[in-house]
Amino acid sequence: MRNPRRILVVRTDRIGDVVLATPLIRALRRTFPDAFIGAMVRPYTRDVLLHNPHLNEIIIDDPSGEHAGRSGFWKQVMALRQRRYDTALLLLPTERAAWMLFWAGIPRRVGVGTKLYGVLTFMQGVSRRKYIPLRHEADYCLDLARKIGVLTDDLSTEVFLTSDERKRGKEILREAGAKEDDLLVGFHIGSGNSAPNWEPAKYGELAEFLIRRTPKSLKIIFTDGTNTASLPRNPHLIDLRAKLTLRELMSVLSHERVLFSSSTGPMHIAAALRVPTVSLFCPLTACSPTLWGPKGNDAHVILPHEGYCSKQCPGDPKVCRLDDPSVERVAEILLGRISSEVRIPQS
Repeated sequence: MRNPRRILVVRTDRIGDVVLATPLIRALRRTFPDAFIGAMVRPYTRDVLLHNPHLNEIIIDDPSGEHAGRSGFWKQVMALRQRRYDTALLLLPTERAAWMLFWAGIPRRVGVGTKLYGVLTFMQGVSRRKYIPLRHEADYCLDLARKIGVLTDDLSTEVFLTSDERKRGKEILREAGAKEDDLLVGFHIGSGNSAPNWEPAKYGELAEFLIRRTPKSLKIIFTDGTNTASLPRNPHLIDLRAKLTLRELMSVLSHERVLFSSSTGPMHIAAALRVPTVSLFCPLTACSPTLWGPKGNDAHVILPHEGYCSKQCPGDPKVCRLDDPSVERVAEILLGRISSEVRIPQS
């Protein structure tokens, strides 16, 4: 089949998943420089791809709103049909999307695995071979692009901010109490119940621990989609929880010296902005940093000590509170990332 002229990338899941699709989008542009390339995403992830120079358009699919039910489905089908895409890469296999691309008349469609709806819609499948050997999610995404002629192993992620957005990030931080020469350390304390994570109170303990052992210029920026948990009262803490749009969060992250979080969307955004990250991870295959680690930045992954999971794992990563690693262990790592001159004093 001839080279594609109009390519649609479909990634209708979470923020981090969309960030991990950016190596594929870049590779498509480099391989097919004259192609028209679009991406279809959920409303809440659109901002991840805003200003991406490799895309010609971003299409919103909203099955809970505008595209809900049978009428919404067919409305989206007709909108896609009018765009006359000749190739679609379905990164998240769902029956709804498979039938949507089929009825939109897109002749070449590539998905993941072999499912009944894939067979019924004549979709080409790319196998993940039961995740053996385990590779990165961004690499699995690229397998679909390789199916149509892309050749690359570059898994570095990317997102794009304008100069005005970066300035806006500085304004937000300044208005919240940060000064120009402050050491800005980010704590994104939520995970959307998508990965094992500390309790919010433990993030507070870590903040107080760092503040006692670092220069007065340290400011710790707390971010999250909610602000239900209480935080310590301290002038070195800046609470931006539930106060930022996604683009504003991106602009704030771009000014941080390092971001500490669990395995979550903002971690992937920070990596795509080349902000160093220190991240809590679970060693289980479905949560593994081999599969979901940040790509493209200076990244440090923290796993529980050997033996912890075999003795204390609750059996469900979504409810695991990672009693290991300790506050002290994470603090040592973070201080090493903040500055080679900052050390925890000997007690």
